[in-house]
Amino acid sequence: MSTIRAIVVDPGAPERLALREVAAPVAAPSEALVRVAAISLNRGEVRRVQSAAPGWRPGWDIAGTVEQAAADGSGPAVGTRVVGLLPVAAWAEVVNIPTENLAALPDAVSFAQAATLPVAGLTALYVLETAGSILDRNV
Repeated sequence: MSTIRAIVVDPGAPERLALREVAAPVAAPSEALVRVAAISLNRGEVRRVQSAAPGWRPGWDIAGTVEQAAADGSGPAVGTRVVGLLPVAAWAEVVNIPTENLAALPDAVSFAQAATLPVAGLTALYVLETAGSILDRNV
């Protein structure tokens, strides 16, 4: 069985997180395998780690390069730089991710910059769209 390194919850480790060997992901037909180059840390993940069961794998945001395209033909091709969002387990060397959760990454955007976009970027956009009119008021 092939393995990768990933961050997992370990109550005995500092801040309850440890780098461990885990089984390598296997992609479903509508998922791509992405070699992760950058991740970001969000408040929700920090809170979840504090109460998560041992072995749980945190992480939502990734940026990296497609290593294996989706078998169903959806999504980006091998070698494409991407940014993506997972519901869990993104803090790993390689992730399997639904192609609907991936976007191609322009060369002008670094992996580190892109990794901040899915949760934090979309949260900021949501706030601006729903409460942005507050900023337009002359107080």
